[in-house]
Amino acid sequence: MRVTLVRHAEVQENYIGKYNGHIDIPLSKNGKNQAKEVAQKLSHVKFDKIYCSDLIRAKQTLEAFEIETDPIYTDKLREKSWGKHEGKSFQEIQEEGIEYIDFEQWLLALDGEDLNSYKERVREYFYETIFKDDCQNILVVTHSGVIKTMLGIVKDLSLEETFSIELPYSAFITIDIDNNIL
Repeated sequence: MRVTLVRHAEVQENYIGKYNGHIDIPLSKNGKNQAKEVAQKLSHVKFDKIYCSDLIRAKQTLEAFEIETDPIYTDKLREKSWGKHEGKSFQEIQEEGIEYIDFEQWLLALDGEDLNSYKERVREYFYETIFKDDCQNILVVTHSGVIKTMLGIVKDLSLEETFSIELPYSAFITIDIDNNIL
């Protein structure tokens, strides 16, 4: 089984560089072009099944793909919720009084979905749904944090290593899944 993980394309400009979480933000004009470009790069692949975050930025990215199967939209593929910190930049959050000491401390200090609950949500959805699918080529359109978290789980990476993975807007990673990871 091959799973292609696509990060949604660029969001509206005033949300770039922010902790957006569950905010339902559409793509920017540039993002719509990026979505077309990634769809073109993957146009040679016939996807048997498609999973997509239910947020508009992921849905609009998927709209650029010519697909023949109905996608499964789910909140299980949403980015981590940042609660009251959503829509704010690193600097704006620091100005509220949260000091950055190290990466894990920072993530634990922010509001929203508990980090361990988030990781478990991602792990469970991939291992209990996507990786158990009997399809050969699966497309997943989701968010940077979801992709990084899943890769961190599969590759047994530390939290710091996991979130150091470079994954720009509309980037994609294709992984081969075998029974050894299940």
